Amino acid sequence: MTNFQKHREELLKCPEFKAEYERAVAELDIAYKLLETRENLNISQEELAERTGIRQSNISRLESGKNSPTVAMLHKIAKGLGATLRIEFDLSESHNVDTH
Repeated sequence: MTNFQKHREELLKCPEFKAEYERAVAELDIAYKLLETRENLNISQEELAERTGIRQSNISRLESGKNSPTVAMLHKIAKGLGATLRIEFDLSESHNVDTH
């Protein structure tokens, strides 16, 4: 295990840090999947903008992880990509959730 991994594990013991880390990871996953899918389809940001009605600058910010998309925006992007939007909750990691 690297020093970074050890440090991250230690930081993840703090609930506030863990919550922010998990939020950032989800946003970066969205950015990565959007970029990956668009490039696999060999379409430019400009073409996706035309297909979706979303400004190219907004698509660029989404792909860089600088903006968080709404579900409505994700639906437009999925339609523009000819894809189906699927959102899932992953219970593979153990989480302590207070349901009260």
